[in-house]
Amino acid sequence: MIKIFIGGSRHVKRLNTVIHDRLNNIISQNFQIVVGDANGADKVVQQYLSEHHYRHVLVYCSGQVCRNNIGNWKTVNVVVPKSINGRRFYMAKDLEMAKSADYGLMLWDGKSAGTINNIFSLLTLGKKAVLYFSQEKRFYTISTISDIETVFLKCKKDDLDKIDKKINITKLKEGIRASTHNEELTLK
Repeated sequence: MIKIFIGGSRHVKRLNTVIHDRLNNIISQNFQIVVGDANGADKVVQQYLSEHHYRHVLVYCSGQVCRNNIGNWKTVNVVVPKSINGRRFYMAKDLEMAKSADYGLMLWDGKSAGTINNIFSLLTLGKKAVLYFSQEKRFYTISTISDIETVFLKCKKDDLDKIDKKINITKLKEGIRASTHNEELTLK
């Protein structure tokens, strides 16, 4: 069964018709959905899936307690060392979702560092994502660094600078290039 990692910005509070259509397509194909437990995009996606009585959902949580599990689905509790807190605490579950999924669907407000980090995690693992860029109300297929850079060109410089301070975009790009290079070496 194909697994889709759905995530996004905590500032996403509503889903529009085009996102509903994309989710309906996933539902109609009976894909497994992995989603986090945060407020924002995770929560509104969970609400939508629950309203549609969709059962092929796994909710990922960092630590032992899920903040949101609206459909009372099975959970995956990611063990995080006690020394890790803040953003890194929740990034642990995000990385596990990226590892378990075949593809990603990210809902991005143009400001969330976590959503962009998830895109980079998927790319580093050789996986593609579809990014809904809410500022344009448009989907982008992201399968390379240049695809995400195309979206970055449409963002405010201040917003990108804030994201970069949180997750170091240059370092993430280097990680993707290194993983791609190592994969090419393995194939030779």
